[in-house]
Formats: sequence, C-alpha cells, structure tokens
Amino acid sequence: MNKIDEDNASSMLSSICLNGIVRLCIVMMVLCSVFSCSVTKKLPPNEKLYIGANVKIDDQHKTAKQKKALGSELQSLVRPKPNTSLLGIRYKLMFYNLVDSVKSKKGLKYFIKHKLGEPPVLFSAVSVDANSKILCNRLENRGYFNSRCTAEVKDKNRKVKVIYTAVPGSQYTIRDVKFLIDSTDEAGDAVMKTKEETFLKSGDAYDLNVIKAERERIDLRLKENGFYFFSPDDILVLVDSTIGEHKVDLFVRIKSSIPDKAKRIYKIANTYVFPEFDITNDTIDISHAVKQNDFYIIDPEHKWKPLTFERLIHFHPGDIYNRTDHSVSLNSMVSLGAFKFVKNKFEETGDSARLNVYYILTPYPKKSIRLELSGKKTDADFTGTELTVNWRNRNSFRGAELLTVSAYGGADIQTGIKEGIANRSYFKLGAQISLSVPRFITPFKIGNTGPFVPKTRFTLGYDFLQRQNSYTLNSIRTVGGYNWKETISKEHQLNPIEVNYVHASSVTDIYRMLAETDATLKKAIEDQFTFGSTYHYTYTNTAQTKKVNTFYYQGGLDLSGNILGLVTGADIKAGKGKTLFGTSFAQYIKIDNDFRYYLKLGANSKLANRVFAGYGYAYGNSVNLPFVKQFFIGGSNSIRAFRARTIGPGSYYAPDDPNTSKGFTADQSGDIKLEFNSEYRTKLAGFINGAIFVDAGNIWLLHDDLDPAARKEGSLFTNHFLKDLLVGTGAGLRFDLSFVILRFDLAFPLRKPWLPEGQRWVFNDLRFGSPGWRKENLVFMWQ
Repeated sequence: MNKIDEDNASSMLSSICLNGIVRLCIVMMVLCSVFSCSVTKKLPPNEKLYIGANVKIDDQHKTAKQKKALGSELQSLVRPKPNTSLLGIRYKLMFYNLVDSVKSKKGLKYFIKHKLGEPPVLFSAVSVDANSKILCNRLENRGYFNSRCTAEVKDKNRKVKVIYTAVPGSQYTIRDVKFLIDSTDEAGDAVMKTKEETFLKSGDAYDLNVIKAERERIDLRLKENGFYFFSPDDILVLVDSTIGEHKVDLFVRIKSSIPDKAKRIYKIANTYVFPEFDITNDTIDISHAVKQNDFYIIDPEHKWKPLTFERLIHFHPGDIYNRTDHSVSLNSMVSLGAFKFVKNKFEETGDSARLNVYYILTPYPKKSIRLELSGKKTDADFTGTELTVNWRNRNSFRGAELLTVSAYGGADIQTGIKEGIANRSYFKLGAQISLSVPRFITPFKIGNTGPFVPKTRFTLGYDFLQRQNSYTLNSIRTVGGYNWKETISKEHQLNPIEVNYVHASSVTDIYRMLAETDATLKKAIEDQFTFGSTYHYTYTNTAQTKKVNTFYYQGGLDLSGNILGLVTGADIKAGKGKTLFGTSFAQYIKIDNDFRYYLKLGANSKLANRVFAGYGYAYGNSVNLPFVKQFFIGGSNSIRAFRARTIGPGSYYAPDDPNTSKGFTADQSGDIKLEFNSEYRTKLAGFINGAIFVDAGNIWLLHDDLDPAARKEGSLFTNHFLKDLLVGTGAGLRFDLSFVILRFDLAFPLRKPWLPEGQRWVFNDLRFGSPGWRKENLVFMWQ
C-alpha cells in the first residue's frame, strides 16, 4: 500500500475538476468512435458483427422485479456470446485485428492475435429462430405453457443487435400429486416410504427443475438403502394439464422397463485398496492383495501402513451399500492430501447382489521442493521482497504424514524518509519445521466418522529480525495442536501447547535512550515469553454463491500463564512478579471475534459488512498484553483512511505527546479493539469491479502503565468509548484477473478523536487548501 505525499495529493485533486472531466469525456467519445469503426473494418465481405442481444418480458401482470429476474434468466440462454467489451470498447477484437495473419503457433504475433485477442463473432453464426425456441422452451419448463417469443434484428453500420421479446402465458400450478407405485417389490416399497418428503407440493408453480430434483431425491434415498444400480431415469413423472384453470396433476411412477438389478438391495463383498496405482495402467491386478482386517491392500513394496486406510474405509463385508459411506470413504481419501488422483469402483461379484469395492489411488511425488518469491508495498512506506524455500516429504513415516522444512529471507526497505526520522528498514531470516499427522494423537481414543481427516500438527520455528538503527529480535516458537472439520462449513483449531519467546539484542544506544521516555518504543524491545493454549472456531457458508445472505465467523481464545500464575501467586502490581527460566512470563486471557455478513443485492452487486471485537485481559504477572499479542488498527485491511499501526489507542495521538520520540515511529497497540466495516461492491465492466466503503473503530488499553511517565493520555477504555471512534470512507477499484485480484483504494478520514471535542468531525478538512488540510487527508493504497 502507498500513502501519497502532499504534492501528489495536490496534483490529483486539482486534476479532478470540471474542465478535466469534460476533456476526459471528449477523449472517451473519440476513442469509442474510432474503435467502433475499427472492429468492423476487417470483417469478411458481406458479413456483419454480432454485438449481442437483449431479452424483454412483455407481461402486465408481473412486477418490474419479476420481469428483471425472468429476463436475466432468459438472457443467459442466448447464444453465441458477443465479443468481450470494456466501456463499450471490444478490446479483444482490436488485438485480433492488429495482426493480419499468423503462420506459426508461436511468437509475439500469435500471442497478440490468439491469446490477447479473439475472432469476431459474426451475425451469420447466430440462429435467431433457435434462440427464440430455446427461450420459449425455458418458459414452458417454468410452467408458462402458452408462451410466445419473437425477435427483432437491428442492423446499423455492419453491426447487428437482436431484441427478443418473450410473452409468457399464465403460469400453471400443481393441483395434486399422486404416487402410482407398486409397493409389493423392494424398490417400490422404498419409494413409497419417501413420499412424505416430496418436493412436489400442491399449490406450487409447475417447474421442470423441481421435477428433476424430485427424481434425484428419490434416487438418493434409494441409494442410501442399498439400491446401487437405481438411477433418476428410472422414475417417471407424468403431467396432466387438461384439467383447466391453469392447473396440472402430477403422477409419479417407476418405469416398467427398468432392469432387475435396479430393484435389488446390494451388499458389500470385499474391499481392495491400491495406494500405488499407476494411472497409465488399465488393468487391476489383485494377485498381490494382502488381507488387513476387513479389507485387502495391494502394496508389494510396503510403502504404506495398512492402518492408514483402515481409519478411512467405512464399508465392511456384509454391509448394505449406502451412498453416505460411499461418499465419506472417498472424501476421506481425498482430504488425506497424499494422493494426486483418487478413484473408486464398484463391481458385481457374480454372486447374488454383492459388490466388490476398489479404491484406486495415485500418490503425489514423495519429495518436492518449491521456491516462492513475493513483493509488497505497504502504506507505512515500506517496499519489500521475500524468498521462501519449502521442502516437503509426503508419507514420511508410511502413514501419510507430511514433513515440511522451510526457510525464508527478506527485507523491507523504508522509502520516503523525511529529515529527522530514522531509517527503520529491516532484514529478516527464519526457518521452520513442521509435521502433520492425519489423525488425532491423544492419550485417549477419539473416533472420526466424518468425511474430513483430522490433523495433528507439530511446529518448531525460529525468526531473526534486524531493524536498522534500532535493535535485533530473536524469536523461537513451538506449537502442538489439532485441526479438524466438523462439516464443510465448520472448522476447529486447538493448540494445547503454544510457546513463543522473543528476545531483543543489539539495541542501539540512541534507541535505548529514547525508549526510556517512550513506552511504545520500550515495549518493542522487552523480552516476551508466552505459553499456554489457543482455540479457533470458523463457520462460513460463503461458498454457497446462490444464497442471498451468507456469513463468516471466526472466534478465538488465547490463554497464557494462567495456571502457573495462580500457582506462584504472581501479582506484578503488588511487586510480586514471577519468572520462568529467568524470564518474566505473560499472564492473560485474550478473546477475538470476526463476524462478516454478505447481502447479495443482484447478480453483480453485494453489500459486505464486518464487525471485529477483541478483548485481552492481562492480570497477575502482566499489566498489559505482550506486544506481539496486542491489537493494531489502520491499513488496507482495517480502517483504510489511516496508516497501519499509527493511530490510537483511544484519543491518544503520538505526534502530540512530548514523551514520544520524533526520530523513531513506533507501532501503536492496545488490549481492546472494535472495528466496523461496510462496503458496497458492484461490477463496473468486464473484470473491473467498484467499491464504496466506510470504516470505523479504534483500539484501547485496559490498564495504565506502572510507570507514570510512560502513560498515554486518553488511551484507556471507558464508558465513553464511542467518542474515541475513528471514521474513514473512500472508494476503490478491484481488477479480477482470475489468477490475482488487484485492489486500489482511495480513502480519507471523517473523524479524528484526538482533536478537541466539537472539532473531531473533519468534513471541512477534505477541501484542498482549507486551513485544516493535512497530507494524511488522502490515503491511496494498492494490494
């Protein structure tokens, strides 16, 4: 992220004036006119460019919203799609026309013409009659049985647009549903037992999609009861539309022509696992199969422990086939993370209604190495790069364990350093080793019946950070814990053991001197020793893109030094501070909650809202949370109108504090955090999306520092915390390039709580040249 300086802000604002807008509009009109002519210039003789279609709904009985929804549904059916355009410019067709001909499928010309460009969509490829029939067919499938669809072709300057007009008839509704099924055989009896759960309801509108869903529902229920060869096509739904009053009767029955095996209940015979299957091999050889309890494993080189698969297979000999055990076993193999290809196969044994099960697995390469190079630009004026090397060993101990060894190195260089401000560029190095085991490792047995494999993880890491002109930090951390998914939308992470030790060394004399009077600088070089447990719970249904309302929630609990503090009677405020291994340990309870709500307003727009609430209570051996565990605010993922870690806590403002060093900029942190974000997002054109947002919040301290000279005025959380809220707003662009999303945000503050009461709302300061104008009034960020 970047924060522009005052000169750039002045230039930007002065350019956004009426004269500039008029000139820009003229330029855009000229460009559109030029490009409009150029896209038809190279069309073949007697051909015309197809520029798209519109679908209109002609029905006086429907509301505007209903017409829009139905029109959008029909619009998606029209084929072909016109050439891609952005702001009316068909830029891909322009690239295609730049190159006349390409002889080779390589080189710059081929790349421009066929990768950046696309050939013209000609009107001769459009079947207007076929599209009209497709539209009417969809309307009939939705219950509009007497619909009419017409088309009007508009031709101008060798460009053609088609206007389709759909006139829906009256929508038919369901009067009655009857199941005409013989329940004397097993399949018929199973279907009749599901009729109370039918999707077909009297009074509902007729809809072919609902009928298809009903057939799939019946099929799924029968699959759960052993009918492996039954299929949705074996169900027939007859429609009687002759009863009048725009109503229909539906009759559900089983086809008389279904094969006998579709009527049988199948049981499991034997299960075979191939953990080293060669995907190029077409045959399945079970001659080397070795029996392991209830299944056979084909692993002549003994690369895998059979117990690894015993936990994942839910079928046993003699079990009635059911779709749940089928899916859970297959998904468990996939979530194991050790196999590149996972496939299962069911075959009749020749005996009466029995199936053999085959799990065909192709593993990833056992060992691999990966290099990652990343770069970033922060709104705190740091430009950095980082190189990471990851070495992986899959199936390290023959149980699908994943051993990862990684190392990284990088630097963040401070740019735009002003006179009197120390260079705070820093260099960092680190290494980490982690082991992930696909099961719970506990003193007692924990069963797992779901489709997601739990993971036990052990991590040991070291980090080295050298901040120029300041200090060096050495950090050692170790974590032991578990990750498991309860369902597709619920996930848990529990770390019973989490230890982190941070030690500062090589502190410069000038930094140490300034830290004597600046509590924030002092915190950065204090030894920090935390040990305890953490837990995080995540719920989300945001993957369900068709839902209007979706949610995301993550809650966390972080505990450190609580038992040891109670046992030792630690009370730092009473002068009874305690140490472990010669270092004072942190004692606190920390809770954080991140809740997000997304409201879908239309096909291309939504409202995204976020509330974050965090609370840390330090007691016993600590006055405040350790610096590495405290909350921060500001920046591209927080309140965007303020630079990251430069504001708060409360109404405290570091530049106004005489005890704050002017040569070093320190990170501001707190024990409590409240943050609110609301953002309206909409599609502007092509891959470009726009956003308008408002952010609010702040951080606070729970207790004053023990040293009166180090206390920060206005930093404590009180009953009047609402007066301390920061508020910012702005707008931005999102470029969705599929492989990456680029964010550009322009934000400015609306409320500054450190100003005197009555002056905290700063609307007037937004005008460039006003007395209250300051360079931080405009913040530009990219990510």
